[in-house]
Amino acid sequence: MKPIGIQLYTIRDLLKDDFFGSLRQIADIGYKGVEPAGLYGHKPSQVRKALDDLGLRACSAHMAFPTTANVNQLADEAHALGYDLLICGRGTEDFASPATISKAAGELEQAAALLKPHGLRLGYHNHWWEFDTCDGKIGMQRLLDAAASLAGQLDIYWATNFGCVDVPAFLAANRRRIPSLHIKDGPLEKGAHHTAAGAGRMDIASCIRAADPATLQWLIVELDSCATDMMTAVRDSYRYLTTNGLAEGNR
Repeated sequence: MKPIGIQLYTIRDLLKDDFFGSLRQIADIGYKGVEPAGLYGHKPSQVRKALDDLGLRACSAHMAFPTTANVNQLADEAHALGYDLLICGRGTEDFASPATISKAAGELEQAAALLKPHGLRLGYHNHWWEFDTCDGKIGMQRLLDAAASLAGQLDIYWATNFGCVDVPAFLAANRRRIPSLHIKDGPLEKGAHHTAAGAGRMDIASCIRAADPATLQWLIVELDSCATDMMTAVRDSYRYLTTNGLAEGNR
């Protein structure tokens, strides 16, 4: 089993009010890791101390797109917090045609090259638009084929493109490129709220089984929105994944 983490965007409203108290709640549930998407004004050293005290690890982070102007700052923060995978994404316009995908791939390769001397990797987090078919091939496949340095952080819910894509098959075909999965569940309806893992229509177990156990490092819960109390859904997601033998936690 792989360790379970949480994308902190999931509890963004709680973090704004009580950043360190919210981290404590995550640790108390039993999560092993967190994936920051901003530090809410706190210094990386402060956040690292809190994580260490709570027995949490920063598994990766969603950060600004690496450029020559910011790469040193991004690297300093990554090293302070202890992760080596920086995650980014692209907009719908980058997946409009094979040409726009090729251009985006080139820019991502340049960003990955900036990170490499710092011992860091660039990962890509998908939404649904990357899994539209573009000139006969799924856009995300075109991107991975064109950007050899890019790691995939596969969001299994968005990757279904609302039920149109066989995600386990995609994972199996790209298994050595995907070191982390975003675990998300819901009704597979555009615009609908997400649910706790296990409470929606996703076949989460099949997705996890399809990943390469030698490449996969983290299973990261993320809910963009939820019709129920968010922390309850975070707790229920942890319980579903750990009690069903799909992920390893601390409780």
